[in-house]
Amino acid sequence: MDIKEMEAIVEGLLFAAGDPVPLVKIAEILELDKATAKRLLDNMSIRIQNSLRGILMREVDGSYQLCTRPEHFEYISRLAEPRQKQTLSQAAFETLAIIAYNQPVTRARIEAIRGVNSDSSIATLLERGLIKEAGRLDSPGRPLLYETTGEFLRSFGFRSVKDLPMLELDKMVSDESNSTETDGNALNSEQTHSRMK
Repeated sequence: MDIKEMEAIVEGLLFAAGDPVPLVKIAEILELDKATAKRLLDNMSIRIQNSLRGILMREVDGSYQLCTRPEHFEYISRLAEPRQKQTLSQAAFETLAIIAYNQPVTRARIEAIRGVNSDSSIATLLERGLIKEAGRLDSPGRPLLYETTGEFLRSFGFRSVKDLPMLELDKMVSDESNSTETDGNALNSEQTHSRMK
């Protein structure tokens, strides 16, 4: 079987599946070793990306999926009935970021970082499929652990959690300290920041 035929088979598999198909499964179907299958898929992804086609092939946490180009969203959305856009609240985004950068993480740890109850945010994220339960912590009470899902990676355009941008922890700690200063010092700090912009 030549490369073009294998690529045609992969395209058919991904189209038929709809959901991401693991690399291991594709390699098994094509009767290739995992490394060869990965090279085939990566090369295919680059060729599709550079073409003028209406689809892309994306890697999502070790699986592959066909999807439409983001720049065509306006046109593709016309296929669906108009519906109110559902966005995440600021609290849900904060909770999701904490889980993404600390996973697997308990509800207590999330709330310790945020400083407020996060029941509603966690429920929303579970309902949207952006996070999932990841077992229990081996400690008193055996609290649930939470981690992000493949849907999170797809929604935010990451191949894996390793692609999450690095946080500027020093700046965050510095900003947090500045927020607890007196009004006069905080004003000076704001003036300094505005001059730096």
